[in-house]
Amino acid sequence: MSGKVQCPICSKEIFEDKINQHLDSGCLGATDSSQENDPSATEGFSNRRNIQTTLFNTPKSKQTPTTTPRKQSSDSSVKRKRERDDGSHVPPTTPTASRVVDGIPQPQSLQPAKRPKNNNANVPLADLARPTSLEHVQGHRELIGEGTLLRSLIEQKKVPSLILWGPPGSGKTTLARIIAKSQGAYFKELSATIHNVADVRKAADEAKNHRMLTGQRSVIFLDEIHRFTKTQQDFFLPPVEKGEFQLIAATTENPSFRVNNALLSRCRVFVLGKLTESDMINVLRRAMSFRVDEGSVVVSDKVLSHLATICDGDARAAINALEMTLNSLSNTENTEPIHISEKAVMEALQKTSLLYDRNGEEHYNIISALHKSMRGSDDNAALYWLGRMIYAGEDPLYVARRLVRFASEDVGLADNNALPLALSTYQSCQVIGMPECDAILAHCVTYLSRAPKSVEVYKAMKMVKQTIHTETAYPVPLHIRNAPTKLMKELDYGKGYKYNPDFQGTVEQTYLPPELQGIDFFSHEQTLVDEDQTGGPPEAAECLDDT
Repeated sequence: MSGKVQCPICSKEIFEDKINQHLDSGCLGATDSSQENDPSATEGFSNRRNIQTTLFNTPKSKQTPTTTPRKQSSDSSVKRKRERDDGSHVPPTTPTASRVVDGIPQPQSLQPAKRPKNNNANVPLADLARPTSLEHVQGHRELIGEGTLLRSLIEQKKVPSLILWGPPGSGKTTLARIIAKSQGAYFKELSATIHNVADVRKAADEAKNHRMLTGQRSVIFLDEIHRFTKTQQDFFLPPVEKGEFQLIAATTENPSFRVNNALLSRCRVFVLGKLTESDMINVLRRAMSFRVDEGSVVVSDKVLSHLATICDGDARAAINALEMTLNSLSNTENTEPIHISEKAVMEALQKTSLLYDRNGEEHYNIISALHKSMRGSDDNAALYWLGRMIYAGEDPLYVARRLVRFASEDVGLADNNALPLALSTYQSCQVIGMPECDAILAHCVTYLSRAPKSVEVYKAMKMVKQTIHTETAYPVPLHIRNAPTKLMKELDYGKGYKYNPDFQGTVEQTYLPPELQGIDFFSHEQTLVDEDQTGGPPEAAECLDDT
């Protein structure tokens, strides 16, 4: 009888000539000769073996493995790869790597993985706290409040194709998802920042096929639709018109400028305004509940109010700053709640830029505000709008060009020094640039705001323009025509012209065509079509041309 060795798996004493069979059986083999001769032990072994077979993949055919007993040391048996009934090789395990459940050793691969304490730890807080129903949406009561048009359409499940227009972080994507969910529709979400027309076409085909097979409505949500050119936006026209799918688009830019007019006529535009300070505080409080236990972290309303003000209605930016602040907190066990200071939140925010797009609607809104503030002689407001532009990265030469225009359009003959000052401002900005030229621009803006105003020349030129567009192009009277040749003199060019320096006092002579005699472009009694009533403020159109 050979000696016994200790099993490296179950630590039982096994005869040396039985160690291989014991290992092949998953440590279920007999440990001594008495168990080999005991029928109950054999039966128990068989039952346990059947149980083990169900735990692993059952082989197609059960064959009793045949092994040739050979003598080897316990160290060599640990290194040896064991062969299972199905012929697959299993790497050896260590005694600490296995466990026993109901008398059956469990390989390490079958042990359940440890679940993290927080399954949503890697999900951005802004996405984790995103509302899933209208009841959790903060703000926009004028849009989705009880009795509003959009709320009624949602409840009746008759929402048409629409475009959501609003600033960043105002909830456009959230509202689109809620609308699609409320309609019980097939939903596909795309973004013009990462998808192209081919992706949209594929999604449209899927939506169309889904509708034909199930009869279920299909919704395609396209974020940042203004990133598509108007030619690319043409793709949506036929399917939206035929009702193959419902389009919900979101944009931060004015749809009048950045969305195809034909597509606008097929969609309803809903405007989402900025979230108010109280709405932002509610959003931040709700977001905190997804990350920290109630009472463990304290953030005062003053801190949240300041964060909401700095973020200017952008809920996403505010939540991201709050999340970074929460992540920076120590993980040590504290019995006392942690108070988050305003300084900690501001460090996480690190706001370095203003909401301003040099080619977007805000660009034209602010330059219009600057022009009208100077026209209204409000130097404080004018300086504020000037600062909003230049400190957000606007080209100072653009602002200087607008000041040159203002000097003649609004100040005009009331102060003839305004135009030279505006021109000097433009040249100075060319020489030194930003940031040094901010004081020069402020000097000119303040002067123009305080200067007396006269639009006499401006209105006279508008009358001239209107007359030229509406009247016939009358010929120049003969007596004031140029006559440099003999032929032209024979044709009476310049005949009868009175050279003014040769006369004392007023010279009786006409200079307008006979058909326009008596017209006075400087008279306020003349009928003038105001461009402000037909196409918006004149400076708005000029700003568009200037860029």
